[in-house]
Amino acid sequence: MSVAAASVQSAIDELRALLGERLSTSNGVRDHHSKDESWHIPHRPDAVAFPLSTEEVSEIVRICARHRTPVVAYGTGTSLEGGVIPEHGGVVVDLVNLDKVLEVNAEDLDVTVQARVTRKQLNDYIRDQGLFFPIDPGADASLGGMAATRASGTNAVRYGTMRENVLGLTVVLADGRIIRTSRRARKSAAGYDLTRLFVGSEGTLGIITEVTLRLYGLPEAIAAAVCSFESLEGAVSTVIQTIQLGVPVARIELLDDVQMDSVNRFSKLDYPIKDTLFIEFHGTGNGVKEQAELVQAVASENGGGEFKWATRQEERTQLWTARHDVTYANKALRPGCEIWATDVCVPISRLAECIVETKKDLKESFLIAPLVGHVGDGNFHLGFLIDRNNPDEMKEAERLNERLVMRALAMDGTCTGEHGIGLGKMKFLTAEHGEAVGVMRAVKKALDPLNILNPGKIFSV
Repeated sequence: MSVAAASVQSAIDELRALLGERLSTSNGVRDHHSKDESWHIPHRPDAVAFPLSTEEVSEIVRICARHRTPVVAYGTGTSLEGGVIPEHGGVVVDLVNLDKVLEVNAEDLDVTVQARVTRKQLNDYIRDQGLFFPIDPGADASLGGMAATRASGTNAVRYGTMRENVLGLTVVLADGRIIRTSRRARKSAAGYDLTRLFVGSEGTLGIITEVTLRLYGLPEAIAAAVCSFESLEGAVSTVIQTIQLGVPVARIELLDDVQMDSVNRFSKLDYPIKDTLFIEFHGTGNGVKEQAELVQAVASENGGGEFKWATRQEERTQLWTARHDVTYANKALRPGCEIWATDVCVPISRLAECIVETKKDLKESFLIAPLVGHVGDGNFHLGFLIDRNNPDEMKEAERLNERLVMRALAMDGTCTGEHGIGLGKMKFLTAEHGEAVGVMRAVKKALDPLNILNPGKIFSV
C-alpha cells in the first residue's frame, strides 16, 4: 500500500469510529457519488460520510486534514461541469441529513436553512405564509449547492442570482473551524464580504452547511405566454428591447427551433417548431396586464405571432416543467447519447450577435445541439448530443464549445453564466480573468493550504 493510500485508510478508520454506519465504503454508494449530471468521466471516492450536523462536518474535515485526504461536499449531484466528481478520490461528505428549515423570519423576508434543503422543499414550506424563494435553476438542487455554484436560472432577470439573494452562510473551513460569514442585516460595511467569497467557490474554500436567504412575497397575479417568431433575430431583438424599456419581466426564455421540436415531442405539446420565447409576468393584476401589452407590441414589431397564454397554475406548471425538462427531451432526440451542456453570458447588447454566430456554427456542424437561454440577462446554453466513445464527436463538441466561449469573451462576456467552472471550464478561466486567477490561487492557498477541499476544481494548485 502506498503512503497516500495508507493515509486515506487511516482517515477512513478514524471516520468509521466517529460515524459508525454513517460512513460507507460500499461500491454502490461510492458509484452513486462518483458522478454528477455532466458528461465527465465518473471517479469513485474512497468513502462517503453522512454527517448529522455542522459540528460533525467539522470533525470529518479535521480528520481528513490530519491525513491530507481530499474532501468533496455533495448536495443533490446536479452539477453540470463535473463540480462534485471526486477526481482525486478521498471522502465525499453527503449532506443529505442536513435538510431542515431552521428559521423563517416572515417580517424580515428571510429564512435560514441547512444546506441540503432543496429549493422546492423550501417553497413548499413557506407557501402558506405568502412567501417564495425565486431562484430556479431547473433541477431541484440543494440550496447549499446553489450557493456554492452561484446558481441562477429562469427568474434571474427579475430577482437576480444566488449572489444577490444569499444574506449569510455557515461554513466549515479546511482546518475544521466553523464560521458565520454575516448577520441578517440587509446591509453592512463591517469588514471583508466573506459571504460573496464563498458564494460561487464550488466547495474549494469551505463546506457550506447553513444558508440565510432573501424571500419575496407571492405576486398578486402571474401570467405566462408563449410567442413564436419568424426569425431568431426577431426573438432576440424582442428580448433586448423589453429589457431596455425597463419592463420587469419575471422570466423570458429563448428556445430555438431544434429545442422546440424536442420539447414538443417529449412534453406532448403542439407549439410551432420555430424560435420561441417563454415569458412570465409577475405583479398586480393591472401591472401584469400593462407589462403583457407592452411586450406583445414589441414582439409583433419583431415578427412575433400571437401570445398563447397560460394563466392557470396547472397551465403554467406544464409550461415551465416542459422548459425545465429540456435535458431529458434532448436525450430523447438521440437515445443512448450523453449531453455536453455548456453556457456563456454576454452583455445584452451583444446577445443577438453572439447567438446568430453560434447558430451559424451549429448549422455547419454534424452535431445536434439545441439552444436554450435565460436571455433576459444575456445567458444561453447549448446541449451537444454526443457519444462519448466517438472521438470525432468529442473533438467536434470541444471545437464548437471553444468557439462559443472565446466568442463570448471577445464580447466582454463570461465563459459560464451559471454552470460554474468545475472540471469542464478550467482552461477558460485564465483567458477570462488573466492575472486575477493568481489572486484566486492565493486565496485558495490561504484558506486551504493542504488543498484538500474539492481539489482539482476551478484551477490547478
